[in-house]
Amino acid sequence: MEVQFTPDVQAKLDQMARETGLRSDELVQDAVVGFFDELAFTREMLDRRYHDLESGRVQPIDGEEAYRRLMAKTEERRRQRPA
Repeated sequence: MEVQFTPDVQAKLDQMARETGLRSDELVQDAVVGFFDELAFTREMLDRRYHDLESGRVQPIDGEEAYRRLMAKTEERRRQRPA
């Protein structure tokens, strides 16, 4: 497979190769593997959460309620900080 990069991306890749001592093809392969690993992890997590919702194991809350809870937690943490 051959991949073409813009000059800016190629320059960054070349610089990273010089700094790390790795070949540019090794860097690209590592980046692609990392991307797909992260994508698979995210997909599995979303599938589990969807299953939890569908099965009734967890109950959804609306956006307004989620925002109120987040703001309450944030305010509580601010009050707990030393002045």
